[in-house]
Amino acid sequence: MSKLIDGLNEKQKEAVLQTEGPVLILAGAGSGKTRALTFRVAYLIKEKGIHPKNVLAVTFTNKAAGEMLLRVKELLELPAEATIFSSKVPHVGTFHSICVRILRREIERLGFESKFVIYDDQDQLALMKRVMRETGVSQEQIKPKAILGAISNAKNKLIDAKLFEEQQGSYFEETVAKCFLRYAKELKQASALDFDDIILFTVKLMQENPDILKKYQTMFRYIMVDEYQDTNHAQYTLLKMLAKGHNNLCVVGDDWQSIYGWRGADVQNILDFEKDYPDAKIVLLEQNYRSTQNILDAAHQVISKNVNRKEKNMWTENDNGNLLTLFEAKNEKSEANFVTEEILKLKKELKHKFDDFAVLYRTNAQSRAMEEAFMKAGIPYKIIGGMKFYQRKEVKDVLAYLFFVHNTKNKIGFSRIINTPGRGIGDKTVEKIISLGEKMEGDLLLAIEKIAKATDSREFGIPPSKAKELQKFYELMGESLVASHSKTVAELIEKIYRDSGYEKMLAKEGEEGQVRHENVQELLTVARKFDKHENGLEAFLEEVTLVSQTDNDLGITEVVPFMTLHSAKGLEYESVFIVGMEEGLLPHSRATMNESEMEEERRLCYVGITRAKQKAHLVYTMTRNIYGSTQISVKSRFIDEIEPELFEQRYDEEVADDDFFRSEAVIDQGINDYFGVKQGFIKRPTSFAYKPKKKKQEKKRSDFSDGESVKHSEFGTGMIVSQDKKTFSVVFPTAGLKKLAKGVAPLEKV
Repeated sequence: MSKLIDGLNEKQKEAVLQTEGPVLILAGAGSGKTRALTFRVAYLIKEKGIHPKNVLAVTFTNKAAGEMLLRVKELLELPAEATIFSSKVPHVGTFHSICVRILRREIERLGFESKFVIYDDQDQLALMKRVMRETGVSQEQIKPKAILGAISNAKNKLIDAKLFEEQQGSYFEETVAKCFLRYAKELKQASALDFDDIILFTVKLMQENPDILKKYQTMFRYIMVDEYQDTNHAQYTLLKMLAKGHNNLCVVGDDWQSIYGWRGADVQNILDFEKDYPDAKIVLLEQNYRSTQNILDAAHQVISKNVNRKEKNMWTENDNGNLLTLFEAKNEKSEANFVTEEILKLKKELKHKFDDFAVLYRTNAQSRAMEEAFMKAGIPYKIIGGMKFYQRKEVKDVLAYLFFVHNTKNKIGFSRIINTPGRGIGDKTVEKIISLGEKMEGDLLLAIEKIAKATDSREFGIPPSKAKELQKFYELMGESLVASHSKTVAELIEKIYRDSGYEKMLAKEGEEGQVRHENVQELLTVARKFDKHENGLEAFLEEVTLVSQTDNDLGITEVVPFMTLHSAKGLEYESVFIVGMEEGLLPHSRATMNESEMEEERRLCYVGITRAKQKAHLVYTMTRNIYGSTQISVKSRFIDEIEPELFEQRYDEEVADDDFFRSEAVIDQGINDYFGVKQGFIKRPTSFAYKPKKKKQEKKRSDFSDGESVKHSEFGTGMIVSQDKKTFSVVFPTAGLKKLAKGVAPLEKV
């Protein structure tokens, strides 16, 4: 046997040596799948004598492709400076980079120039705005990003503009179709492609030109694909077409880590591989080199509840290791304090560095409480795959409004908010306002008032139409200035957020708008700390300014990474903290009534747990201040799916000593009786805020069965998923999971 593969385990060797025909390598977390794939590429070239240019290895990210290419060159003993254009280097790259190379040679068959340009996100957005203006589609009613998102989804399903027009049905789809056709026409006139066109056009090119398809089938005799579970329909179709030439398709992946369904990835591609290729050889990589057995067992107990999956038995030669830590916190503040204290303790005991730890969460809005605790504890951190809370656009926009209310001479804040949301106020008008303000001791609000109240605004070089918008802005800021003396900071934020039109603007941005809305609501959580402060607005702005400055000063390399579970895939750490293990967060409320989405949430949890090498901490709270108000938390179902013997259960000292928090006292009194509901404008878990008890209501029904559909006066229609002697657990599509007191909750049979 070849010395090249001496260092591989038996299953990895099997994956490398099975060179002919279709092969599915099901590789569990930490099982060395990339190692097996790169050795397979090298083995084909070095031992079987396959020409490098007859080998194609594809992955998803530039970083992964770069690492794969580097390893392959080392195994082939090629110089590091050798490029993919060398005859001795195989075709290694991302789907998009490989397809661009093909299109550069062949795209003229589709009527495009070979020197085509590729539009990035900003180019696409600018073009779509122009298309919408020219086709008469209101950007207030439908956001350009929403239309671009629909077009992207269509292209990933190999649906072009003409086919989309034929299939459209709803008013939104009709509008998208109109813009899609014009957008495609503009791209072609500019000899430009957007990112999704790259694979779409490659597939179209080969479907319409059999000679070109045959050419690349002949060239790519051996095709290998990493992270196959992340392929979408377009990528799947492309691979199937190319592999028909020699039938030598080897795919590597883990259906248990398929977590990108929201961006088009289809887990069925890997689950159905044996249906597509009945003669496929299946190789299981089940030995984990990363984690302890306890971590693997816990992760397996979670993922085993999924129905749509391939079975694997992950094992390791590592010892059983530490038990997982299950921590119950009183609220998000004590949750964050536990994480910081535990990191400092383990760092000292185990001689770890800060970057040996990671904090993982389901949504970016959860980072805010963590950031504050880490800064207070003096622990350096870094947001991975996202912005720090106070650097997020929507947070900076709202803060800019507050800074301007606090100081109407603030040019920076004014320049940011005057056209946010859009009011048709251009840069030249802004310059004229600032120039006039300088003549009025720098007060920009006085300058706006003068323009708005002028008999003819044209004397200031400003058209009457823009003067009307300035009048509305003046009234908004004038009212906000008055309100700042009588309202709390949180109330002031709510007023500005609503009256400025910012809330309405985000409501039109779909899922992205929901995430941004949640960040604004999270800002309210911070603001409420200053409700009783004499100079609340000034104190609030001072704190957030210092926090933001601290963010900017964190220029050191050894930091604790914060990231979403989606961003954590492919990474590993000595100790991992998964925070917010609660219903509505993990799993997310959107998955509650959707079986396939719930399975993806479970895969997210699996990914999170298996990032840990030595220690995994699962943390949940009894109550959580998030999105601007307080809610009672329900422990994640994923925790209950893990055997208690694998946990070391710990509690917040304050919670452990407090019978109120450790009991169901709140539920016994009836959540609906004790708490008032405050529902957000976008579907999300309902939050609770305290209000006085109402008069005693007449006894409600308490004889419902599990699985029965019921109607609630405020939450709408839901389904009873479980119950005990005192409470129902009911899932509502818009409000998530609720525990409701029997005989108290206003439930009716549907």
